[in-house]
Amino acid sequence: MSEPSAASGGETPFRPRASLRTAVVWEVLKDALDRRAKAADVPGGVLDVLDTGGGTGNFAVPVARLGHRVTVVDPSPNALFALERRAAEAGVADRVRGVQGDAHGLFDVVERAGYDVVLCHGVLEYVDDPAEGVRNAAAALRPAGTLSLLAAGLGGAVLARALAGHFTEARRALGDPAGRWGEGDPVPHRFTAEQLTGLVGDAGLRVGSVHGVRVFADLVPGVLVDTEPGAVDALLQLETAVAELPAFHSVASQLHVLAERD
Repeated sequence: MSEPSAASGGETPFRPRASLRTAVVWEVLKDALDRRAKAADVPGGVLDVLDTGGGTGNFAVPVARLGHRVTVVDPSPNALFALERRAAEAGVADRVRGVQGDAHGLFDVVERAGYDVVLCHGVLEYVDDPAEGVRNAAAALRPAGTLSLLAAGLGGAVLARALAGHFTEARRALGDPAGRWGEGDPVPHRFTAEQLTGLVGDAGLRVGSVHGVRVFADLVPGVLVDTEPGAVDALLQLETAVAELPAFHSVASQLHVLAERD
C-alpha cells in the first residue's frame, strides 16, 4: 500500500497516521483512473473528473497531479480558497477548478454527462436526500464513466460506541433509520454496504467493488501505532488485506463503492 507521491504522479497530502484513513481509497481510485484513462477515447488519456464536496482537495490535487482535469464543487468558499492555494503550491492550478455549489443543485454549476469520473466522498452523510445525491452524481457521468462513492458506515459507529462503553448509544445507532446514536451525533446519516449498493443500483449504475475503509485504524490506540516501529506500514497492510472481504464491511468506519455506467 502506498500513498500518492511525486514518483507515482501524485502528491503526498497525508501524514503517516492520516494515511491509515485514506490509503485504501486512494489505491482503488488510482487504479480506476488508470483503467478509465486507457479505455477512454480522449487525447493523452486525460480525464475530466468531478469531485463533489471535494473541499480543500485531499483527492482532487493528487488526481490532478496524475495529469487529469478536476472540477471541485463545494459549498464552502473558505475550502475553495484553500483548494486554490493548495493546487497552486502543487503546480496543478491549471488543472483544478473550484466551483461553489452542493449536491442538491449540482447541475446549476456543472453540466450533466460531462465527466469521465465522479468522486462523491463524504457527501451522502450530510445531504437531506442521499438517493438524490447519488442520482445526481450518476447523471454527471459520461457513458462508461466511473463513480467513486465514500460514506460513513453504520457498523463502525456501533462498534466504536460500544468499545467506548456507550452501550445505549450503540444500540440506538443500530436501530435508528439514519444510523445516529443520539442528538449529539455530528453525522446525520450512516449506511450499510447493502444500502449504498442499493442507492447506486437505483441510480442506474453497476457496482464494481465494495471496500471497507478504516476497519481497524479508528479503533487501535494511537500510542501503539506511534511508538511501535513499522506499525503504520503493518496496519496499512492489514487494512488493505481486509478491505474487500465482505465480513469486515459491517464493522468499517467508512464504506467505499466503485461503480460504472454501462
